[in-house]
Parts: sequence; structure tokens; C-alpha cells
Amino acid sequence: MDQKILDLAAAEDCQGLLQLLQRMKEQEIGALITRYALKGKETGMLMRAIFKGSPCLSKEGVCLRLFVYKHCMQLVESGDLQSDVATDMIGLLMLEAHQLTGAAAAELASLYVDAIKGGSIINGKSLDLFPTILTVLASQESLDYGGGDLNGEEYKKQLINTLCSSRWDPKCVIHLTSMFRDVPLSIEELQFVMMKVLRMFPKLDLQELPPLVYQLLLLSAKGCKKTLLEGIVTFFHRQDQLQKEEQTGTESMELEAVTVPQDQLCHIEGTVILHIVFAIKLDHDLGRELIRYLKAGDAGRVLCSFNIALMLSVARIHRFEEQVFDFLKTAIIKSFKDGQFQQNSKFLQDLIPAQCNVSEMILETVSNSVFGWDHVTQSLVQLGFIFMDSFGPKTGPFGKVAETTPHATKTPSQQTCRLGAKILLETFKVHEPIRSEILEQVLNRVVTKSTSPINHYIDLLSDIVISAPLILLDSSSKVIEAFDHLSYLPLSTVQGLLKAVQPLLKVSMSMKDSLILVLRKAMFSSHLDSRKSAVAGFLLLLKNFKVLGSLASSQCTQALTASQVQVDVHMRYNASANEALCLEILGSLRRCLSQQVDVRLMLYEGLFDVLRRNSQLSHTILQTLLSQLKRYYEVEEDLLPPLKLEGCITTQGGQIYLQEPLAHLLSCIQNCLAWSKQSLPHSRHDSDIYDNDDDDEEDSFQHDLENQLDSTTRRMIKSELEDFELDKSADFSIMSNVGIKNNIYAALVLGVYEVLMEHNFIAGNYSSNQFENIISLFNRYHKLSDLLKEKSGKGKSLSSSKTARSLLSFSFVSCLLTALFRDNTQSHKESLSVLRSSNEFMRYAVSVALQKIQQLEETGQTDGPDGQNAEKIFKYLCEITRVLLWRYTSIPSAVEESGKKEKGRTISLLCLEGLLRTFNTVQHRYQNKIPQFLNAIDVVSDGEGEQEDINITVKAAFHIRQFQRSLVTQLSGDEEDFNSKEAQLLVSILSTLSRLLEPTSEQFGQMLTWTVKICKENNLEDVHFCKGLMSMMFNLHVLRKSPASLLQEMSRDVHCCLGDIDQDIEIEEQSHFSMVNSRTAAPTVLQLILSQTEKVLEEVDWLITKLKSQLSSDKGLTDENSQISTTREPAEKAIVLQLGILLTAFHELIQTSIPAGSCVDTLLKELAKMYSILTSLVKYYIQGYTGHVAHLPARFEKLVKLSGSHLTPQCYAFITYVQNIQSETVNFGGGAEKKKDKKKEMAAITAATARVLRETKPIPNLVFAIEQYEKFLIHLTKKSKVNLMQYMKLSTSRDFRINAATLDAALQEQEAEEIQDEANEQSSVTMDENQEPKKKKRKR
Repeated sequence: MDQKILDLAAAEDCQGLLQLLQRMKEQEIGALITRYALKGKETGMLMRAIFKGSPCLSKEGVCLRLFVYKHCMQLVESGDLQSDVATDMIGLLMLEAHQLTGAAAAELASLYVDAIKGGSIINGKSLDLFPTILTVLASQESLDYGGGDLNGEEYKKQLINTLCSSRWDPKCVIHLTSMFRDVPLSIEELQFVMMKVLRMFPKLDLQELPPLVYQLLLLSAKGCKKTLLEGIVTFFHRQDQLQKEEQTGTESMELEAVTVPQDQLCHIEGTVILHIVFAIKLDHDLGRELIRYLKAGDAGRVLCSFNIALMLSVARIHRFEEQVFDFLKTAIIKSFKDGQFQQNSKFLQDLIPAQCNVSEMILETVSNSVFGWDHVTQSLVQLGFIFMDSFGPKTGPFGKVAETTPHATKTPSQQTCRLGAKILLETFKVHEPIRSEILEQVLNRVVTKSTSPINHYIDLLSDIVISAPLILLDSSSKVIEAFDHLSYLPLSTVQGLLKAVQPLLKVSMSMKDSLILVLRKAMFSSHLDSRKSAVAGFLLLLKNFKVLGSLASSQCTQALTASQVQVDVHMRYNASANEALCLEILGSLRRCLSQQVDVRLMLYEGLFDVLRRNSQLSHTILQTLLSQLKRYYEVEEDLLPPLKLEGCITTQGGQIYLQEPLAHLLSCIQNCLAWSKQSLPHSRHDSDIYDNDDDDEEDSFQHDLENQLDSTTRRMIKSELEDFELDKSADFSIMSNVGIKNNIYAALVLGVYEVLMEHNFIAGNYSSNQFENIISLFNRYHKLSDLLKEKSGKGKSLSSSKTARSLLSFSFVSCLLTALFRDNTQSHKESLSVLRSSNEFMRYAVSVALQKIQQLEETGQTDGPDGQNAEKIFKYLCEITRVLLWRYTSIPSAVEESGKKEKGRTISLLCLEGLLRTFNTVQHRYQNKIPQFLNAIDVVSDGEGEQEDINITVKAAFHIRQFQRSLVTQLSGDEEDFNSKEAQLLVSILSTLSRLLEPTSEQFGQMLTWTVKICKENNLEDVHFCKGLMSMMFNLHVLRKSPASLLQEMSRDVHCCLGDIDQDIEIEEQSHFSMVNSRTAAPTVLQLILSQTEKVLEEVDWLITKLKSQLSSDKGLTDENSQISTTREPAEKAIVLQLGILLTAFHELIQTSIPAGSCVDTLLKELAKMYSILTSLVKYYIQGYTGHVAHLPARFEKLVKLSGSHLTPQCYAFITYVQNIQSETVNFGGGAEKKKDKKKEMAAITAATARVLRETKPIPNLVFAIEQYEKFLIHLTKKSKVNLMQYMKLSTSRDFRINAATLDAALQEQEAEEIQDEANEQSSVTMDENQEPKKKKRKR
């Protein structure tokens, strides 16, 4: 039978075929097709023959064709056929599909829909036919199927809708998606399909997602790109969140959510990202859509790990590189700014939940990138360097760099720069192939950016070295290459770079040798900076390459990193080599002793550290110092003075310069001697490697140096100022060489006095004689110091330009203050009474401590030994603070002042200033050590006891109460006894300490209540004190709740104090804050009110912007409108309330008679800002009405009404008042100068006019802001159908105004003049009648 069918088909006998097929049953035909298909032979020929014998013109033909289609679909889905046979079969069916009638096509389409619903589609091969059938269906003009009458397009839409609404078998999702690529779809239908497939994501196995995404990306060529990208991003963001919840142990609310291992999820995300990037390369519109979508979204939602990885991968496409990095820069800096903005305001914290941590997200991307995300790595490195380059420290005025402290609260720019460094460090740790590139780029920036600050790159290099010193040995050639540029780099860069790579020098001989070679060359350089760099490098080597027998690190207080510990084993075997190296370096450094003063200074300041860390070198160092001192020491005991100062200066080009910093040399000797005496004898008893001859020789050096210092002390006490040619008649002007020489001598002598004082205290061991020497030295010091001050008053001298830095070491200052104020040991009492008897000496000791603390606050280190050792510095700082705190709290300043009136600041004031600087320093530089600090300065417990569980808030509150008592004592005394300076310092200290309190704590509440009470009850006319106290009140208040209500009360007080702009109106006296009085109200309090108002307005503006972004992202979610609007309602309510309170505050201020000046200008600007924000709120509601997601609350209508009744009319009145006082200013400016010559008069008028123009400039801006507000209110009225303009009065015309009162006065004056004129005329007529008329003159 089958052969007969084929023969008839070959003979083109259609009629015969038709008859034959009609005689056969459908089952027979089906069996025939199945047999041929399974054999895989001539299936196509058989099917063509059947189609030829079943024309669509007859009903039987259509039925047969329909049967063949159904049977073939089942065959193909069964999976029994070979792939090529199934493909041929589907191809043939597709060709013949266009012959089908509309009803047949509709029936086949319905069959497909039912099969998909029923889940009978297994391998999806038969789905290739579905698009063709839908195409045929869509081409039908009318369709009679199922009793309905539709056109083909409508029926196809109905089918797709049904299909997308039904349940799909997860196994066939990919096939269906692929199939839809070939279906002609409208945008609406495509949206249905996209949404359906995206909803299927959670039900699929994760392994199936990459191919599905690939199919969806191909499908998105037709449109709906945003829907697709949003769906993919949202799904993977949710998966990451579930993964995190599982890791942190929080239970997921979704029972169905079963997370997969992180590595598997990351691999799948990486593949999906690759698919998206590949699609973007082919279709740039997709890339543009992605960037648009991410820009439109909220940064907190957009910047998730998956998105960041996706964006960084897209950045590899050159076309999008700049856009992506610009977007990431903007988004991240904005995120940090928002976070900081929110952190500083309790009002915003309560309304908007905290944003996600962007730093964490980016670093999570870095850690996830190990799972095969190679396409992200390069962009991560690029992003890290972009952040560091763009947001690193910038050069300020005069080339100064803004100091960045390690623990202080960082600005958004600093946070972003730090994030860039973290990205690079973490990428360096986890990606081996990229390491050399990161190192190379960091070194390049260190070497090339010599003019701009590079501390952040050096810190990064240091972190990289510490994280992997042995790995870096592979890249040692790059570091050696950087060494070649050392002699051309600034000194600070050289010090930073060498400190960073120092651990590498211990493990790499080649690196160490290269560095020594470079430093030797630099030592002979003609450039001073190069020689200084060489000294810095050599000193670093001496500190870190220990000689066998040197003291252990713990005795030297050397902080070692983990990497240094690793290489200490290596050092033991090279101790002898190290000794040779160190001695050779010391030989090179001796050259410095004949060079410029800067080079010598560096050497003297560094040698003590070298001696302490490498104690075996003490013999050579002391010998070197002794031979240097002998050049300037007068050996004869009878000769005065004991030092040859003329050898310390040099003349060059007619100018005199300092050649030898003699005081620093003596300071270095004194420190080295003191340390050697204290540390080395103890170590020698336990050591048998020292040679006795060496010991004796070293002891002789020590003995000689001690004798010379003692002799110098005795003779310096005996020496008068005349011996140094520095008596009262000496010239100290900087205009002459003699004056310059005397200034240099004076500085040297003062320094020597200080060094000798320290030497006598340490060597004296509480001996009365030695302490008397100290007082004698101090008296000499004080005399010379007073002489310099006296001379500087008459004519500027070098010494007067700024106080010279004291040469006393920080450790000694700490020890001295403790002895002076806190040492109660019986055996020390007699000797210490010698020092305590001199009030001037005690004041000097405190002032030096203050100078050291100030230096520490500004630079993070101090001069002298241990100046760069953070641990030691912190210890001394705690000791000094304890003493200063005890001294201030134990001896009231009133007692001190009544005892003796002294010039300058009292010891109490110096102590207070020192405490303020200390508290600031600790908060900025030792933030992580605040608990230890608070415990250490506790005078009651003597800083001892357990340090576990120290509650910062409780400790800080204890110290706050001490200073509160002092301030209350100040305020409760008589007004003439009020010490303004002390009160200001106390307020500053309270303000600083209050930052340590937890804003939610009870102590913080008590502090705020106390501050408000002080402001309300004290009526002081001290402007500076008032400003400090009220600033503190606002700063505290803003961390508890919004200060709007305070501003309202204070505005009322200012209005009462200054009076109304209408002088006829009397204001009811009611004072909320006594601190607001006629002296402080303007400009002090008024400026504070306006600055706080500006901050509140900024918060409201930020909040409105947030709400607008939420509104735009919620537009599509119409089903959830009611729920969404309720989430926005608290924020909307808060905005309206804030603006309402500020509006009433402004209502008071613009009726206040404010004197002309900056306050008027600021108030006009703030009013314009108020109207701009009101306009912004109106626009928000317009946007809501446009998207049908908002309604007008009653409270907003009240706000509009209030603005129309209490603000706008008064604004116009205030503008008139401002213009009147300005015109009076101009008239006064002219009138005052009338008696002077014309030129001066004109200059005064011009200056007054210019000032008026400058101060009235904000008026047009304010008027424009009012008119814009009213314009958008009209728009909102139309949108909402609520008449908001009924509350607004017609605006005053700005170009033409009639002031009724002025007009009445002018008219009355004019009337009076007219009556007077009439009277004058009447009298003149009467006179004329009584006189003879004049004779007329004849014309000639």
C-alpha cells in the first residue's frame, strides 16, 4: 500500500491518491508514517504524497492533514525518532502549514496549548512547528472557531495570554522561550511572555538558568529589554540574600527557598554575566538600557554584588567603559554621602531604614570573583585605582596636604579612597595573575606623583608587603627599579616607601644591596634632598639589621609585623655580616657631620632610635658624638661660655646661616647617655660575648660625655647673656647680619638650656643640688626668652615669628609634670619643693606639654625620642592628661588668680587648653583606644584596675560631670568674676566629650537637658560663650530629635529682643532662652538659627528626593499602591510637620527688625530655599498624581494655607523693609561725608551702593522662588481637583508698588504746601495793590 502511494505521487496522479487515501483508515496512515519514520527512509516522500492526496479544498483533506500533523507531533515528542528524521519531518510540516485553513490552524494551536498545560511536551522538538502555526493563524482575517468570530491576530493574542497564564512544566521552559523567538509578537505579548518566563526562574534548577537567560537575551532583540534585565538582576540579588541569610544563620521566611552552595551559585552567576556581556557586544541598545535602569534605581538596591560584577564586566567593552566607571564613582560617593547624612540626623534615621553597606558589596564581589569571574578582575583593579586617583588626598594651598588620620570619622571622599585600597589589596590576595600589575601600578604612582600626596599608595604598598612578603620576592625587580628613582623623590615619599618595603629587605639580599648602592650615590649628590633621603635610608637599615648581641626587641620597644617575625630566623646566621654592614653605614653617615644643618639634624634625631634598637652599635655612636662635640666644647674649665657658638654658623654669599644645630647634638648625646646608663649595664651582666677592652673604652666615652655635660651645666649657669653677646643692647633685627647671628645664637642657647635641664633632672635622681641647677638654668632661659619677646615687640626678630619647638622630650615632659603635681613620695618632697617654688617654671612645664600635644594633634607625632612610636606616645599622653586633669580640678582657677596676678595665661587655663587638645587628639588619632584612655586618666582610681568591659558612655559621663560643675561654678559667681576664656574652653571640652556618649543612652539625655537648662536660665552677654554653648546644644539635639521646635522658640526670642519691623507694634515679652538678649541676638544667635535652619531644610530636601525616587520605582506596581503609599506616609507626614514648624519660625524672623548686614542676606537666601523645597514637595505630589500613586493629605493643604497666610505676605513686607534700611544706609553713607572733600564723599557713596547691591542680590531670587511655588500650586490644583490657590493672595507687582501710608503722608504734605502757597500769593496781591506800578523800560 505504501509503495502504491509513492508510485501514484511520482506519477502525479492526484485523483488516484485522493481515492486511495480516502479508502484507508487514519490509523493505517498513522502506522505507515510511524514505520517509515522509525526506519528513517523516505519519510519525507511518503508525507509529501499524503499531503498531495489531501488537498485543503475538501473537508476530508483538511481532516487528514490535521490527523497527520497531530500524529507527527506525537511521534516527534516520543523521542523514538532519529534527530535528522525528526528535523526533516518538522521542516516538511512547516512548509505545508501555510496550506492549512484558519480553523485547522486554530485547532492545532489549541492542541499545543493543551499539551503545554498538561506537561506532555518532553523534548520540545515539536515546538519548532508552533511559531509557524501561530504565524498562519495571525494571517487569517476572520476565524470561525469555537463558536466565536475573531480575526487571527486577536485569537493569537488570546492564545498567548492563555498560555502565559497557565502552569508550565519547568523542563519545557527553555524550549518554549526558544520557540517564542520565532513567533511574531507585539510588545504587549512579548511583555506577557517575558514576565511569565521570569516568574519561572525560582522553579528551575540553577544549572538551567544560563541557557534560559541566553534564550531570553535573544528574545529581547524584539523589545522589553528593561523588563528582562530587571528580572535577572532582581532574581540573583534575592539568591545572594538567601545565601547570606543561611550563612548568618537567620531563618528564611520562604519555606520553598532552598539555597545552593555558594561556589555553585557564583559559577552560575558568572556564566549568566558572560551571556549578558556577549549580548551587549552584539546589541549596544541592551547595554544602554542596562545603564539607564541602574541609574534610575536607588543606589542601595542597585549596588548589589551581582550588579557590580555585571557592570564591571560590561566595562570591558570600550564603548561603555567610561559610562560604567563614572556611574560607579557617582553611585558610591553618593551612597557614602547619604550614609553620613543619615548618621548625623536622628530625624532621618527614624524615617528611612539604613542603606546597605556599599563597601561590603564591592568587597563581596572581589571575594566572589575567585569562582571563575576572570572577566571582572581587570575592571576591579581599574576601579580600585580610579577611586584612589580621584578621591585620594589633594594638595591644599601652599602645597600642604590635608592630614588624614587613621581612625577619625572619614569624609565620603576618604571612605571611597580607602575602599579603592581595600579592593586592590583583596584582589592582590586572591588573584595571582594580576599581582605584578597591581604592584607595578602602585610603584609607578609612588615614583611619578612626586608633586601630589601619595600617602594612600604607600599605605597600600605597606599592606601588600605585609600580606605576602615572600610572594613579592618574585616581583623584586620592580621594587629595585623603583629604588633607582629615590634620589629624585621628596623626602617624605622616600621615608614612606622604604618603611613599606622594609620587611622585604630582610629576605632579599639583592634588594638590600641595590638599595645600599642607590643610597651611597645619593649621599654624594649635589641636591640637599637626595642627601637627606640617603640619611633616612641608612638610618632605617641601621634600625632593622641587628648586630649579634643587641638587646631583644621587647627591650627596644620595636613593633614587629608577622612578616618580620618570619625572617628573624634568617637574621641569626647573618649577625656578623650585619655588623660589618652597620659599621660601614655608620662610616658613610659620618660624612653628614660636615654637611648642611638639615642633614645633621636628621642624623641627630635618628641616631638615638638606632642605638636603642641596635645596642651593639652604642660604642661607635657615642664615639662619633663625642668627637663631634669636642669641636664646639671649651675644654678649659675656667673659660666662659663653655661652648664655641661662632663655630656653629657659616657665612655664604654675604648671608649668615646656621651650620651646626648644637642644641640638637647635645639632646642626642643626652638621650643616648641616659638610655645607655639605664639599659646596657643590665644586659652586660648576662652577656659573655662583650670584650672587656670594649667595655672599658665605651665606659670612658660615657664618662667623658657625662663630665662634659656636667661641666657645661655649671658654666652655663655662671655665664651671663653678655658672654654670648646677647645682652639688652644687642641687635635682634632680621635686617642686619648681626641681628641674624644674634637670633641664631639665642635659639642655640635656649635649646642648650632646655637639654641641660632634662639632663640634670634625669641624672640628678631627685637631688636638691641638681634641681637647684635646673631652676638656675631655667632662670637664665626665662631671662633670654623675655629679652627676645621684648625685642620682638619693638622690631620683628626671627625668634618672634613663632615659638621655637621645645627640645624637651615627650617622655621627660610627662615625667616632669607627674613629679611637679602628683609626686607625694616623702624622700622626693624636699628636692621637688625647689622646683615647685617657682611658679614660672611650673607654668613653663605645662606650656611645653601643651606645645607637644598640639604638635601631636596636627601631625600625629612629636619631636625627639619615641616621637613616632604610637604606643609610647599614647602612654605619655595618658599620663600628662591625668596630671592636667588633677591640677585643674584640684586647684580652682579663682584661688590661683586671687593669689597672684601673672602675665599671660594662668596654669589652670593652660591645663584646660591642654585637656581640650588631648581629648580632640585621642578622638581623631586613637579612636580604638578610647576605653583605655578614659580608664587611664581616671584620677580617682589612679588609672589602674581591670580594663575589661569599660563602658565608654559611663566613663565619659563621669568626666563630663566634673567639667559641668566647673562651668556652673563660673556661671553662679558675680559677672565681673566670669572668666570668658575659661568658660569657652569648658564648653569646647564638654562638646568634645559629648561625642563619646551613645545618643540613645540616659547620660546623653541628661547632658542635653542640662545644656538646654543652662541656655534657658543664664543671661550672659558674652557673645563667644553664647555661640559655643548654643552650638553644643544644637549638635546634641540633632542626635536625639529634630531641632525645629527649638528654632521656633529661639526665633520668637530674637523677635522680642530686636523688635518688629513695624515700630508701632509692641511685642509681648516672653523669653524661652535667657541666653538670647539684646547683645547676643544679632548676629550671633540669629546666624546660629539660620545655619541650623539650613541643615533642617537640607534634610527635608534629601527626604523629598528619596521619596521621589521611590515613587518612580513604584509606578509599575499598581496592585500594591495602597500598601506602598502607607510606607511613604510617615515620611510625608514628617516633611509637612517640619516645614510647618520652620514656616512659623520664619514668620517670626521676617517680622523682626534685623540690622543691615550678613544676617539679612542669609535670611533672604534661606527664605528662597524654603520656597524651593515647598515647590519640590508640590512637584512630588504632581508626580504622584501623574503616576496615579498619590493623594493629597489634609495636612498638606494646611501647610499651603499657612504659607499663604503667614509667610508670603510677610515676605513682601520684609523685602520692603530691607530696601528701606539699605537706602537709609546709602543716604547715611553720603551724608556723613558731606563736610569732607568731594572725592571722599563719592567714594563713600560708591562703597555703600556696592554693599547695598550685594546685599539685595537675593531679593530677586526670593521673588522668583515665591512665583515658582505659586505656579506649581496651580498645576497641582488642576491635577488634584483641589483648589489650593484659594489660600494664596495676589502677588505684589515688583516693578510698581504703592505704599499707602507713605502716599497719605506725601498727599497731606502736598496739601499743606498748596495752602501755604495760596496764602503767600494772597498776601503778595494785597501788597501790590497798595504800591504804585513800576514804569516799563523802553526797548533800545
